[in-house]
Amino acid sequence: MPTDQYHEPPEELPAETRTFARLCTSLQEEAEAIGWYQQRLAIEPDGEARAIMRDAQGEEFKHFAMDLEFLLRHTPLWREIAEGILFTEGDIVEHGEEAEEEATGEQAAKGAPLVGSESLGIGSLREGAR
Repeated sequence: MPTDQYHEPPEELPAETRTFARLCTSLQEEAEAIGWYQQRLAIEPDGEARAIMRDAQGEEFKHFAMDLEFLLRHTPLWREIAEGILFTEGDIVEHGEEAEEEATGEQAAKGAPLVGSESLGIGSLREGAR
């Protein structure tokens, strides 16, 4: 039975791609639930109700982290980029740019085609011309 998580016919996709899509969808749902609880907590006047919602939100954080870890374990390039950004001090955008450049540059240098990239995986032609 097709769902909105697929943009290609599911029966044509390999099992690992369908699993990946399910985990991406789960990650989105967990993030959405975390946001919903945050809004509820912001306006709930009853302390006991807030404690219950905070506990429930904690479960959503745990599920989000587990989904993310699964996806990162199955996508080494994503993991390498994430490691350059997560749990660091300083400018998040700067770390992101540096991590992406380093990770994709290494992959391209190895001749690996980059998924979703216009790169042919041959590295920078300007670097070779120097």
